[in-house]
Amino acid sequence: MSRRRAGRGAGAEGGRPRRPAGCSLEAFAEDVGAALRASLEPEAAEDEGGPGPVRLPCPLAMWDLGHCDPRRCTGRKLARLGLVRCLRLGHRFGGLVLSPMGSQYVSPADRQLVAQSGVAVIDCSWARLSETPFGKMRGNHSRLLPHLVAANPVNYGRPCKLSCVEAFAATFCILGFSDLAVILLRKFKWGKTFLDLNRELLDKYAACSGPEEVLQAEQAFLTHAKERPEEEIDPFDVDSGREFANPNRPVAGNCLPMDSGDSESEEESEECRHEAKDGGDSSSSEEEAMLEQGAEARAPTEVWKGIKKRQRD
Repeated sequence: MSRRRAGRGAGAEGGRPRRPAGCSLEAFAEDVGAALRASLEPEAAEDEGGPGPVRLPCPLAMWDLGHCDPRRCTGRKLARLGLVRCLRLGHRFGGLVLSPMGSQYVSPADRQLVAQSGVAVIDCSWARLSETPFGKMRGNHSRLLPHLVAANPVNYGRPCKLSCVEAFAATFCILGFSDLAVILLRKFKWGKTFLDLNRELLDKYAACSGPEEVLQAEQAFLTHAKERPEEEIDPFDVDSGREFANPNRPVAGNCLPMDSGDSESEEESEECRHEAKDGGDSSSSEEEAMLEQGAEARAPTEVWKGIKKRQRD
């Protein structure tokens, strides 16, 4: 029993020793700054401690369930870079655990917990949550992330569908350790886009004092988003559920030629021609050209009608 406990010592979680309980956040912030400088100046880091991954001041861990494509999995890439340690099912993590089973949001009140014990995520597919054994990924501090928009290529623009690195980065930004988020996101070409898309929300969450205020900030943002006028809706957003006219084909008027062969369309086109003639100043050369194009478009329809009439006779 003593050997097993020794194996689960301070260095068992995240591959780095747990910080002393009395360590101040100021000292942790200094370590964060040193890690950022080391990531921005790899040559200087090699001169100081030799080649190797950047040493983060807190442990990062991940339960990998193998649901994702290994080539696109951000968590596995961080693990290959030596920034994240993979945990086995049944392994308990003593720090903050980002899990859909959490009961409260991440907030700046968790700063001391993360500085001392780190952060862990669950790498699973959003489409297979029902198959995920959350009970085997144990932790005493489960948390949820508030509303944020994904920037990864798989779920770009989708709310709350964050990848592992985005979940780590969002947590650090909310806690006020944005430099740690920069270190992780710099490993991905689209990493800066995540910060650009969510900068306003991340700043609001970081200004809160506890999970209740984070919830209020999220609700206020979502309420304001619903009250926005329709003119601000992006017509190129394929996930908006709205239909828009093709901007590459501008509508010039109500007399566009119809591509149907029924009599009602011919009567409507005749009325359009009469209105164009009686319009006075509106009978410009552009409208006449449009009417000529409409007549040419109706010509194949009239020919096809004549063919059908001869077949009936």
